[in-house]
Amino acid sequence: MFGFVTANLDRLDDAQRERYKACYCGLCRSLKERYGSLARMTLTYDMTFLVLVLGSLYEPVELHGQMLCPAHPLKQRKFWQSSVTDYAADMNIALAYLNCIDDWKDDLSLTALAESKLMKSQYERICKAYPRQCGVIKSSMSALKSIEERWDQSPDAAAEAFGRIMAELFVLKEDRWSDLLRTFGMALGEFIYVMDACIDLKDDKRYYKYNPFVHLYGRIDEESSFRAILEMLLADCVRSFEALPLVQDTELIKNILCSGVWIKFNRHYAITS
Repeated sequence: MFGFVTANLDRLDDAQRERYKACYCGLCRSLKERYGSLARMTLTYDMTFLVLVLGSLYEPVELHGQMLCPAHPLKQRKFWQSSVTDYAADMNIALAYLNCIDDWKDDLSLTALAESKLMKSQYERICKAYPRQCGVIKSSMSALKSIEERWDQSPDAAAEAFGRIMAELFVLKEDRWSDLLRTFGMALGEFIYVMDACIDLKDDKRYYKYNPFVHLYGRIDEESSFRAILEMLLADCVRSFEALPLVQDTELIKNILCSGVWIKFNRHYAITS
């Protein structure tokens, strides 16, 4: 489900590209510092986007530096971190843990079971620190599972369930911005869910997996029909983004929202941008 909210590096200038990569490396570093080296395996670009948005809104103090890492052992990589980076690392682990539990229950994946056992105590600590976020994530994943089990043919309920997860992740704290951040996160989450369903439609049909669009397979022009739905969802997200008083990294965030999120869709339908 995750992995869609990435930057289009080809449309960034050198400074923006370096800033984006340093944000990603900072999140990777926070995961290692807080949860150990193996936690880096859970890292997603979606949580990097969370850091950019919340960092731009709240403007926390940033720690800048350089480091070597297993993925790049020969050359030091620039990074930057803040309190928002640590928050994103915590949410990253919470999502990874619940996803492993879900994979174990659905597919009896022994790998997922083993990974969940490694993260269990970490997840429990995160729940104590962020009961609101973890409660919504857990209940929404349970609701999503129920929707999938009854093969609900309407995409709305499933998209809304996933949207609630993203909505709560973007609310770092209850303040004057929380309602707008929830609206933003909700729209983004619905977009992500529908995007994932569109791209996985053929495989889900083949392997009899739940997909709210499976009854449309072979009956519509997928690319144009799905693009219209996705553009509508993304428009809601962009409207909320534009209402936030963001200054830092706004061009980078716009790149992600207006171009990066379409990379997998365009690649899937062999569209050149």
